[in-house]
Amino acid sequence: MEFRITRIAQISLCLGSLLSTQLTASAAQPNIVFIMCDDLGYGDIHCLAPETSKIATPGADRLAAEGMIFTDAHSGSSVCTPTRYGLMTGRYSWRTRLQKGVVTGFAPSLIVRERPTVANFLKGHGYHTAIVGKWHLDFLYLDPQTGEAYNKKEHKMPPVGARIPDGPIHRGFDYYHGFHHARNMKAVIEDDEVIAHDDVINMLPRLTRKSVEYIESRAGKKQPFFLYVPLGSPHTPIVPSAAWQGKSPLGSYGDFVMETDAVVTAISDALEKTGQTDNTLVIFTSDNGCSKAAGIENLRKKGHLVSAHLRGSKADIWDGGHRNPFIARWPGMIQPGSTSDQLICLTDLFATVSDITGKPLPAGAAEDSVSYFPALGGKAIVSTRHGVIHHSISGHFAYRQGKWKLALARSSGGWSSPKENQAPAGASKGQLYDMAVDPGETTNLYESRPEIVKRLLGQLKSDIERGRSTDGADAKNDVPDIVLWKSEQKPGRGGDNKRDKKQNSRNKVVPAK
Repeated sequence: MEFRITRIAQISLCLGSLLSTQLTASAAQPNIVFIMCDDLGYGDIHCLAPETSKIATPGADRLAAEGMIFTDAHSGSSVCTPTRYGLMTGRYSWRTRLQKGVVTGFAPSLIVRERPTVANFLKGHGYHTAIVGKWHLDFLYLDPQTGEAYNKKEHKMPPVGARIPDGPIHRGFDYYHGFHHARNMKAVIEDDEVIAHDDVINMLPRLTRKSVEYIESRAGKKQPFFLYVPLGSPHTPIVPSAAWQGKSPLGSYGDFVMETDAVVTAISDALEKTGQTDNTLVIFTSDNGCSKAAGIENLRKKGHLVSAHLRGSKADIWDGGHRNPFIARWPGMIQPGSTSDQLICLTDLFATVSDITGKPLPAGAAEDSVSYFPALGGKAIVSTRHGVIHHSISGHFAYRQGKWKLALARSSGGWSSPKENQAPAGASKGQLYDMAVDPGETTNLYESRPEIVKRLLGQLKSDIERGRSTDGADAKNDVPDIVLWKSEQKPGRGGDNKRDKKQNSRNKVVPAK
């Protein structure tokens, strides 16, 4: 069997590292299947929290038994769109026009045409690329007769026949079947056209079926494939299909999680049936934590903790908002039943596939991406990134470096109580936690460890100013300045008086020129 040495191993050799630390991979490029759930909490997967998860997830559990669990994996944000942008580009979404919240469609793509993506990178290196599921990164809908863009105010649902000029197939994918986001889930899209309106309860079975069909279509082909499966579940609308209703003792949400987990089983079975398991890397994760719409408190009363031992949930700066399930299987490369506690981010996919393929990252790409390929082989990740940046729905920042986490928020920075406007009187302007001993973020050390606060804050500012968090030439953010301390920002248009405007100016980070 032929072997190649990764870029990281090459660097190690130049430094005189032992040959035993070299990482190798088969010269035959592996298929890559990346499954990303929508609003699935860390504690929703049984094998990740067996004492507090009351939902059966045999698909994910089997994947973990045959692969590796990452216990400290984070999305680039605690909500949908920013995470998806980071996954596809290897760049944090807050470097774009999207400083908070999510996009709602009927608008130009958040990924500009010139921006390299994981999909067009792999396509350029011989992969067939497909996406089956939720895009949620904006695109336009055009009238097929006039070419004019449909207006969201006049068309709450894009009409059948509408054409898409800047969707997934224009950002590196050969094939697309799915929908834009939850509120437009009825509009089924294939490639660059809305092909049908269908009841939302049919979407998850549809995505399952299309994923399996795609895998079957690749059987026997020499060309490797990249299949991205961003599911729309268990996000609202919580609509388990008839076959899954009543399966869980937790009600509709439990049923929907079980049906979502069944997608993992279906994909694993399809790979096995077509003889593609051994040369396929499968990754299973979520875009952010569980949503309050699931009925978190009612689930807790039944003994199910959606975030397990973590504090917070979707939208929050606390880890329950962005520390996600992350399970990887790659026979022959990943030790079955293994676990990694190394810190990784979903933005890291781009650098990882670069290492896997042995092809260099494109210029001007993946500014916030670090390869976790070594971790798949049980080795230490070699990173030029000082830390991982977290971001909440309201744009609050946090910075994680080793065991330390600094949050630039007084409270959750999201939907959990206390929200920012509910912070107790006299609360510190920020939060600092030792995640090694306090993963539940219960003891705020912000006031008692000012030296740690200063160090992490300085690194966060540097990562923002440089337009990148990894080594390389300084890059540019898409916006002229970024508000660092959201809770210190005065209301109104930059503040209602000169003093407020001066304070707001100090809260911004202006990129270096």
